[in-house]
Amino acid sequence: MNQENSQILITEEIILSKIYNVRGKQVMLSQDLAELYEVETKMLNQQVKRNNGKFPERYMFQLTQDEHDRLRSQNVTLKRGQHIKYLPFAFTEHGILMLSSVLRSKRADQINILIIDTFVKIRELVFLNKDLANQLEQVQNRLTKHDSQIRILLEYLNHLEELKDKELEQKRRPRIGFKP
Repeated sequence: MNQENSQILITEEIILSKIYNVRGKQVMLSQDLAELYEVETKMLNQQVKRNNGKFPERYMFQLTQDEHDRLRSQNVTLKRGQHIKYLPFAFTEHGILMLSSVLRSKRADQINILIIDTFVKIRELVFLNKDLANQLEQVQNRLTKHDSQIRILLEYLNHLEELKDKELEQKRRPRIGFKP
């Protein structure tokens, strides 16, 4: 299988399925990145450790056991008989960008472009959703204001109706006094 065919097989959905929210950041795990780059996780981790200065904690961090267990129970399940020796690393978008300079392969460059494009689309969707949420809130505020205005109008109409009823009631009463 040549590189073009393997690149075509990696879709946005595959990348999206490998993005997790950990510590309030969107990250990808080292084993998922290694799978996408078609390298061994051990080799990827070695390259990262050799270039440790390029990966500050805001770019990459190691999961705690609790974080790993939660992710594993939600999405990441190991195959039967497969165990991890070390907790995986979580790479932010910037850490993934830095990985391509460390791995130095065409495949890493191509995959990184796909991954970064996916992260950009996620940000655009989040921004669009925030914008829609703001617009919806404005409409809701207007409706609430209109509701209170309609309520005032209805109360006024009810008051007028009561006045009209009292006036009609007064007209229907028999007159007291001399009747011609």
